[in-house]
Formats: sequence, C-alpha cells, structure tokens
Amino acid sequence: MSYDQGDQNRPSDEEILAQKEIILKQLLSAEARLRLTNVRMVKPELAALVENYLIGMASQGKIRSQISDEQLKQILQSTQQPKRDFKIERR
Repeated sequence: MSYDQGDQNRPSDEEILAQKEIILKQLLSAEARLRLTNVRMVKPELAALVENYLIGMASQGKIRSQISDEQLKQILQSTQQPKRDFKIERR
C-alpha cells in the first residue's frame, strides 16, 4: 500500500478529537466540562457549536482564565435559539 504525502501530513479525526479534548480540558473548569458533556448527550450540535466557539476564542487570545460553570451556562443560553411560545385560543 502506498500512501499519498498529503494523507500522511493531515491529522486523523481521532487526533483532532484528542487535541480538542486537551484544549477544552484546559479552558473549562471540572463543573463546566461535566455540563458540556451532558449537553453533548442531549444536543450534540449545540455542544459542537459551543466547543468550536470556545476554541476559536482561545486561539484569538480572548479567553484569559478558565471558564466556570456559570460562564458556560451564559454561553449556552446565548447560542441557543429562543423558544417560540404558541397560544391556542379555543372559541
């Protein structure tokens, strides 16, 4: 089997996920990591969105300290779309 030079230099999905986990472990407090794990079980798209947001902010140098559970709650609330209330009137 011969491999292309481009394939050897590109990290695999497992390596990318491992790097992502290492970065998130440094960025988030233990409680915040637990909350993000719980969110990932229920809403994987939302968890991925928040993870990418946090990693992007860290790479830009906008995150200076560990993110607490309260700060993560605020980030989660700001990224979720507001729920729509429906009123049904019976006549």
